[in-house]
Amino acid sequence: MANSEEWAEGAGPFTTRLTWRLDAGDTAVWESRAARKRGTLAVRPAGATQSSPRRADEATLVRLRRLNGVAAVSFVVGGALFALGAALAQVDSAGPTATATIYFVGGVFFTLGGYASLVQAVNAPRRESRAGALTVHRFRWWSYEPGRIDWLSTFVLFAGTLVFGVNLLDSFLQGLTVQQMNRLVWAPDMIGCLLFLISGQLAVVEVCHRPLCLHRRSIGWWIVVVNQLGSVLFMVAALAAFTRPETRSPVSVGIANGGTLTGALCFAGAGVLQGFERP
Repeated sequence: MANSEEWAEGAGPFTTRLTWRLDAGDTAVWESRAARKRGTLAVRPAGATQSSPRRADEATLVRLRRLNGVAAVSFVVGGALFALGAALAQVDSAGPTATATIYFVGGVFFTLGGYASLVQAVNAPRRESRAGALTVHRFRWWSYEPGRIDWLSTFVLFAGTLVFGVNLLDSFLQGLTVQQMNRLVWAPDMIGCLLFLISGQLAVVEVCHRPLCLHRRSIGWWIVVVNQLGSVLFMVAALAAFTRPETRSPVSVGIANGGTLTGALCFAGAGVLQGFERP
C-alpha cells in the first residue's frame, strides 16, 4: 500500500496493479498488461459494483492494434516454421541446410515478434497522475526502463530471440568438432532458452500480480502460460541437443526435435490468442 488512498500490488520491485481513489469518490484501477495491450484503465463509480474502461485516444489504440497484430502474426509464423523444421529433422526428409534455413527464417519472425512486443511496451499509455486517465507520449522505437515489468519482460524476450539468431546462424557451419558444436550452437541455444524462461516468468507476474495464479477466464493469463510452457519445452529440447564428447552424438535427437516441435506449437498457439488481446 502506498498510502491510505492508494494500493499497489506486484512482486519484488515491480508494481503491476495500482488502485486509488479519485476526487469524486470513484475508484480507478491501473494494470500493467491492460494498459499495454488494450490501452485501458478501469474506473468504478462510487457505490457501484462494476468498473468501466477508460481508453486512451483513438490514435494510440490504432498504434497498439497494429503493433499487437505484427507481434501476433510473427509468433504464429515463427512457431509454425520452427515446428516444420523440427518435424523435417525428425523424419530426416530434408538435408541439414534446408532444415537450418527453415529454422533461420522462423527465427527472423520470432525476432520481429519480440521487437514489436518491446515497441508496444515502450509506447504503452502510462498512469502518471492521480487522475482517472492514461497519459500518452510521442512514439518511440526504443527506451530504457528496466523498472517497468512490461518493458523488462519484452526486452528479455527480444534479447532471447537475438541469441537464438546466433545459434541459428552457427547451425549452418559444417565440419565442426564436438567442442565447437557445443560452444557455437548449443550454448547460444541454452542462453536463449533461459532468457525466454525469465521473460515468461516476468509476464506471469505481470498478469498474476504475484509469482503464480490461476485465472482461467483471462486471455492474457492463457497467453503467458502457453508461452511459458513453450519456453519450458524449448529448454528440454536444448538439454537433449547437447553433443556428448564420448559418443559425438546428441543426448536424444527424438527429445530435442519433439521438444522443439511442441514448444514451437505453443508459441504459435499463443500468437493466435494474442491476436484477440487488443484494444
